[in-house]
Amino acid sequence: MSNPGVDTPGTDTGGDADLLAAVTDLGSALRELVDASVTTQADPAALRAAAAAARQVTAGLSRTRRARTELPALDDPVRFFRVYNPVSGIGSALAPPLDVRAEGDGVVGEVVLGLAYEGPPSFVHGGVSALLMDQLLGAATIARGLWGMTVHLELDYRGPVPLETMLVLRARVTEDAGRKTVVTGTIAAAAEPERALVAASGVFVVPRPDRSEALFGAITDAVGRHAPPGRPTDATAVRPAGD
Repeated sequence: MSNPGVDTPGTDTGGDADLLAAVTDLGSALRELVDASVTTQADPAALRAAAAAARQVTAGLSRTRRARTELPALDDPVRFFRVYNPVSGIGSALAPPLDVRAEGDGVVGEVVLGLAYEGPPSFVHGGVSALLMDQLLGAATIARGLWGMTVHLELDYRGPVPLETMLVLRARVTEDAGRKTVVTGTIAAAAEPERALVAASGVFVVPRPDRSEALFGAITDAVGRHAPPGRPTDATAVRPAGD
């Protein structure tokens, strides 16, 4: 059974199945391109040819663009399905993407990060670890039927996080105090899941109604209807336990 407020990528999102398949395919292709661009040892001529081809594709896609306040056609923020989320979005060139599922009293995510996420040579950039933890802590909040916007995020870097290695991320709610939720989480290598390389804690707060209206009152759906999310978030979708 799905947790309250939790949805699964690729299931019924209320959108077009063909569009979802196309967005998924493009996202995968773009991630492959990003990885190739930072690992290639091609000569300058090949790089210039690739740049020209990329600009041609960009020009074609840029003929129709959405405004900042317009939701993508496939997005459902109330059910926490965000196709271009930079951590979990299936259509995002930036996202690994992180796969998250409910487990026990929290959530677990698994991911392999390539060289596009490099900080120190052969290790993950510390800012990427923070991005992943912010996302997973938010996912743990959602899995408890709660939500909120990040107001505090603290990380303890205990060891370098290796690239091209299966990582396991865990998070759980430790305090639910009305509008405020406190969450903790870790990043570890899957081969040593109990040895945390990064430990994080975060505080998520539900904005007051007037603040929520100021932040999200101009949001519309893909056909221009006023559609401020009832529980605004860009947190990742979470698969139910056992899926």
